[in-house]
Amino acid sequence: MQSTATVLVYSDNSGTREQVRLATGRRPAADAPAVEFVECATLPAVLEKLDGGGIDVCVLDGEAVPAGGMGVCRQIKDEVFDCPPVLVLMGRPQDAWLATWSRADAAVTLPVEPVEFAGALAGLLRRRRAAA
Repeated sequence: MQSTATVLVYSDNSGTREQVRLATGRRPAADAPAVEFVECATLPAVLEKLDGGGIDVCVLDGEAVPAGGMGVCRQIKDEVFDCPPVLVLMGRPQDAWLATWSRADAAVTLPVEPVEFAGALAGLLRRRRAAA
């Protein structure tokens, strides 16, 4: 089992990035790897980190400005070879259709609810590990 997974967290809001870190803790589930975070506040930073490789899962804030996480998700699904799984943070449950349009692998609503978020993140990490 991989000892550490790298999770990219994109949000222009430092409070949202903190919610993600706190909800995850050291690992999102007992059978999931420990997590290291790479935080990005801009789209160019996200693209640079993805180009560098080594990202296991992306968490994208759908409410980020000016580039929302759902648009970013669709862009990276089109442009990044072997794109890691993406978990999108939605502003409201009614935005689930947008998460589907963006081709997100999972979606949860803001503010981050720790149990729901950790479960979704752990599921994506397990799936990434199984595909490797």
